[in-house]
Amino acid sequence: MKVLLVEDDPAMRATLARTLERRGMQVVACGEGARALDRWRASDPDVVLLDLSLPGVDGLTVLAQARAEQLSTPVLILTARGTVGDRVLGLNTGADDYLPKPFDLDELDARVRALARRRVPAGGAAGALLNAPAFCGMVCDADSGAVYFNGEAMELPPREAALLRALLARPGHAVAKERLFELVFPGELDVHYEAIEVVVYRLRKKLADTGAQLVTLRGLGYLLKAQG
Repeated sequence: MKVLLVEDDPAMRATLARTLERRGMQVVACGEGARALDRWRASDPDVVLLDLSLPGVDGLTVLAQARAEQLSTPVLILTARGTVGDRVLGLNTGADDYLPKPFDLDELDARVRALARRRVPAGGAAGALLNAPAFCGMVCDADSGAVYFNGEAMELPPREAALLRALLARPGHAVAKERLFELVFPGELDVHYEAIEVVVYRLRKKLADTGAQLVTLRGLGYLLKAQG
């Protein structure tokens, strides 16, 4: 597993890199936001650990630029900013998880591995597509979990991909909010229940040009239906 660590504090950066390497991970470390995107593109990491309080270009700007470039690597934000507002801002910008400082190294290890397992590959063999008919041009790859739209892989962060897969399994039928939360945030007990609404909001924007509509049914959950 390859991890990109973006942390400006030299002591913290060295400690985290050493810890992750001892646990079998390959670590690419960077201390500046201005260089983070170049390292991201060049190293093609499985997970990015991103501090928000970076000199010059801050972590949120790095994250926003990465998502604008369709870099879909899962991102775990590491920061001393631990308020709910900061969490929501990070998730809205495109982060996949949030770990406030100080944190336990075992928990960091577990979260990194969980994000790596959920990473959606950019491609997949066409022959592995599910036998179910496509919905609005979208179909899931049974092996990789990738979602294709008109034969092209959709670039989606892991949580949005997990939500879309769950809804595509039963298009036109409501899926309970509780069930979607379990699929999108598996085993993450410290995530606020309302976080699923952030993922729904982000996915809804991604579906704008597909002909599919993500509908909220109050008291029931969410469903996919064809627009119009």
